[in-house]
Amino acid sequence: MINKTKLALGIAAATLTITGALVSPQAMAHSKADRVAEAASNKADALEAQLQAMQSELSRLRAEVNRPSSNADAGKVQELDQWMTSVKSAPAESKKSKDNMVFFRGGYGHANDQRGGTLDPTALGGTEINRNGVAVGPITDRDSWYFGAGFDFSVNDNLFGMMDKTEVLAELLVDYRQLGEKKSNGLSTAEVAVVNTLAPGVITLPAANTQSATVNQLTVAASPKVKFLKGSAFRPWIIPVGFEINVISPPSDAITVLNPGMQFGAGADYKIWNNIYVGADARYHYSADNVDGVRTDGVTAGGYLGLGF
Repeated sequence: MINKTKLALGIAAATLTITGALVSPQAMAHSKADRVAEAASNKADALEAQLQAMQSELSRLRAEVNRPSSNADAGKVQELDQWMTSVKSAPAESKKSKDNMVFFRGGYGHANDQRGGTLDPTALGGTEINRNGVAVGPITDRDSWYFGAGFDFSVNDNLFGMMDKTEVLAELLVDYRQLGEKKSNGLSTAEVAVVNTLAPGVITLPAANTQSATVNQLTVAASPKVKFLKGSAFRPWIIPVGFEINVISPPSDAITVLNPGMQFGAGADYKIWNNIYVGADARYHYSADNVDGVRTDGVTAGGYLGLGF
């Protein structure tokens, strides 16, 4: 009886041992899975918290960037926006204008006074012979023609900040002017004979000199030029006052050839094609004094052809 009881207890103990061995791994595996799941859940919560923090920081940075730091910065931003709008709306220039120019001119001139101090024996009247054997008289023809060339150099685009689209240029000009027909520059054979007859033994003139001289004038001038409507094809201009030097030929009675003076002018030019210009101008020439009896005052008016560069 006792042996049967011991046998039954042994079987029961063995059964419990085997059952425990079988159940224990399952329990342990279940516990480990729970721990892994819990750790993953904690990591996901931590990542979500970090993402929320990053989103909050980005939102703050965007708001900081979009908000001007001060009223001065807001004004600068607004001014910059206005400038960008004006630049976008302004028409684009296809090619920069050529403001420097070389030009060639010609036209008509008229002197205020007769050209005095010029050798002119055609006005000889018997006793109008000086001891040098020449007669001095004026040239009655005051009309002339001229031709020349000049150069414009651009200095400023807006009249030194006082007026938009108003250009200041420096002009250098050289003009040749012919004031009269050829005049005799000596005594004829008949006039020599008259002198020798009136004063025999006192005045003895050599043979006649019938060479001729052209009454002309060379002008070199430097002037400031104010030119309006920069950027347009038609551009009027003025010369407030310029400096000039006149070289006369033949010289005066005192053998003087230079006479300084001033010039005032106005004109306009038009761009016809590819930086080629045509224009017209009128100028008044004035000198404060004469050059030993010769005055160079007068007007010139004509046209010119210009090449921009």
